[in-house]
Amino acid sequence: MRRIEKPWGYELIWAHTDRYVGKLLHINAGNALSRQYHVQKEETLIVLSGELILELGDEENRERRVLGPREAFHVAPGTIHRFISEQDVELMEVSTPELDDVVRLEDRYGREGTSDA
Repeated sequence: MRRIEKPWGYELIWAHTDRYVGKLLHINAGNALSRQYHVQKEETLIVLSGELILELGDEENRERRVLGPREAFHVAPGTIHRFISEQDVELMEVSTPELDDVVRLEDRYGREGTSDA
């Protein structure tokens, strides 16, 4: 297992093959991931604990959903999305292996447009 510290919490990569990746994401209370999309990467996530605010869409067509434990969602390539936490949240993510395929549109931590950690 590999732990990667992030400005919003951390990721634990528990599986990484040429066909898929499995991660645990821990988002600290009061934090948010970047508003982003993936060109090729496809991911499915399930909330393990806490409550997650999922934002989907661009500025004109933004939808917000609140997800709790055992609620899953799918993010297709090209889907603009952001995860926001008002409390500590843990998610399990299974995705295709393109870990560097991130286009950041907006980011609280100054990482717009990059695929850096």
